[in-house]
Amino acid sequence: MSLRYLPHAQLDLSAWDTCVAAATEPVPYAYSWWLAATAGRWDAVVEIDETSGAYLSVFPLPIKRRPWGREVYQPPFTQQLGLLTTAGSRQRNVLDYLTLIKGRFARFYLQLHTGQELASAPAGFQLKERYTYQLSLAPHYPALLAGFEADYRRRLRRNQEQPQPLAVTSAAAADELITLFQTEATGAAAGLKPQEYERLKKLLGALKTRGLGQVLEVRAPQSGALLAGAVFVTHPHRLIYLFAAASAAGRQAGAPLLLLNYIIQHHAGTRGLLLDFEGGMIPSIARFFANFGAAAVPYAALTQTRNPWYLSWLMR
Repeated sequence: MSLRYLPHAQLDLSAWDTCVAAATEPVPYAYSWWLAATAGRWDAVVEIDETSGAYLSVFPLPIKRRPWGREVYQPPFTQQLGLLTTAGSRQRNVLDYLTLIKGRFARFYLQLHTGQELASAPAGFQLKERYTYQLSLAPHYPALLAGFEADYRRRLRRNQEQPQPLAVTSAAAADELITLFQTEATGAAAGLKPQEYERLKKLLGALKTRGLGQVLEVRAPQSGALLAGAVFVTHPHRLIYLFAAASAAGRQAGAPLLLLNYIIQHHAGTRGLLLDFEGGMIPSIARFFANFGAAAVPYAALTQTRNPWYLSWLMR
């Protein structure tokens, strides 16, 4: 069993996905089809069983080329990556994997998964703590509802008391939801480029093909206008709040609250399942998630920047 740095062309994607599926860390972002949609290509440090050729662990490295050289980056709609190990892995120290990439990249930025703890920054890297919010869906719905902030419970009751309560329904596609996101202030603030929206659509197509994505929406009862929508990803042990948008009228009506209450209610009582809200670095959004009873969970972001060769020459 040995660690190897493999460029993308040398990766066995079948062995890759088998490893990701068997990993002790549930990280759906690391599947080859997910990375193909959001990054296009990636290299990796891989632990290989020399006898069978099976991958025992993988450390994905999404790559893009820049004028100053190649860099590792965190692809859009891919919150966490890092080292994924299986029961048969003998190499579990992330530092051993980082050693094999030393000097290969002009820049390096990668967000690790929540199960990967680092006491301090590896030599040559900077370490920053980030947060996501997670809620265990093991309790039954009444217990989960009791953990909601009081005003959320009140707003849910008031909606049900209306002559025409707002309702959550499934949608066949997310095109209108994406358009809503682009036209609202949230989309402008996100600063996504056209190619990143194309990657999102490609990812949503891959999720739909595999039956892993669910698009939910809330519409105005009379006009049918889209008030809010969200995409949820279903994965063993994880339910991911991947993408969402709401109009000003939808936010005022509490449509995002209805969407999350719906998904919590329908998955409540599922042992071992976590709802990952996929965010928490913006205080207002963190409060919104915490008001559902979710807890902040840290994960690490690793950064490394090397001076281009010409700057090193100038500094001699």
